[in-house]
Amino acid sequence: MESRAFRDAMGRFATGVTVITTKANKEVHGMTANAFMSVSLDPKLITVSIDNRANMLKKINCSGKFAVNVLSDLQQDISMHFAGQAKKYDEIPFAMFHNVPIIQGSLASVVCEVDRTYVVGDHTLFIGSVVDALLTEGNPLTFYDGKYRKYQPAEYV
Repeated sequence: MESRAFRDAMGRFATGVTVITTKANKEVHGMTANAFMSVSLDPKLITVSIDNRANMLKKINCSGKFAVNVLSDLQQDISMHFAGQAKKYDEIPFAMFHNVPIIQGSLASVVCEVDRTYVVGDHTLFIGSVVDALLTEGNPLTFYDGKYRKYQPAEYV
């Protein structure tokens, strides 16, 4: 199977959009990602998948902590900024939560300590032990078939 065909097939799965954030060597770093999932309720664990070539890999390994910020449909520009698809922001709306940077206004910001890592293919899976989470109201930013989308509840007949 060609890589493009595989990528297109994976793009048929609609996801939310997150920005992974961390602070390493006194600098805040962020990366747009949709490879995020809940792993366990007891203990509370999540996972994120980071490309082995990404700068974020070294930053999380250095800090040992990260946050997953679930973006609202009002934050597409922030996602595009961290995906390198938009002009640079003068100032990102960061706040600190448990000494980890989070993006203000996100639907959820989940702060984690690295529990373990697994190198799998060309990515590293970070299993995060959840420290705490902040929640706000709003609608999610979604991604499907290579495009940003807005959430619409399905109507049942």
